[in-house]
Amino acid sequence: MRRLWPVLLLAGVLAAAAGLWSHRALQPTEAPLAQAPTEPQPAPEERDVLLYFVAADGLALDSVSGQVAGCNEDVDCMRGLLALLAAGPPAGRDDLAPVLPAGTRVLEVGLDEDMAVVDFSRELVAAHPGGSRAELLTAYAVADTLAVNFPWLRQVRIKVEGNPVDTLKGHVDLRLPITPDFRLVRRAARSFEDAPGDGGTGEADGR
Repeated sequence: MRRLWPVLLLAGVLAAAAGLWSHRALQPTEAPLAQAPTEPQPAPEERDVLLYFVAADGLALDSVSGQVAGCNEDVDCMRGLLALLAAGPPAGRDDLAPVLPAGTRVLEVGLDEDMAVVDFSRELVAAHPGGSRAELLTAYAVADTLAVNFPWLRQVRIKVEGNPVDTLKGHVDLRLPITPDFRLVRRAARSFEDAPGDGGTGEADGR
């Protein structure tokens, strides 16, 4: 009889396991939860913009009209606008010169109420040619390009690699934010497709 106990015990365990398995197998399987439909993302908006580059004589700013994509949010639009400015004048516009040194990248753009804070890569300072006029044109090309497209902006602060800068090459004080000033703008806007010599030639209207 003692020898039968292990056999009976094993049989009981197997029977219990089989019963548990059959009970679970007969339970209805739960249907997977339906996923909520994803909302379609808005298509990137394009916006007509103005950009300021250095005029042929190197003494003033000349405006060019174009389009920037990704303007669903102001900050994203500003970033795209400044990236276009950093890329230099459009092809075929030999009458214009860049306002930012080659290799300059826009690292970040932020907003502090009515002030834009723009963070550039180190090339803005390291590769800048210097000189009071060149520094003025760089500073105000950035400030005026932002302000003409976002009229509610009142100031623009320039940073380099996340840090405040005193000046680019010792001539223009950048310790305080720049207030846009359009007195350096010479001509009425011309589009990216206009050939040199076409379009308006009037002086800035004193904005």
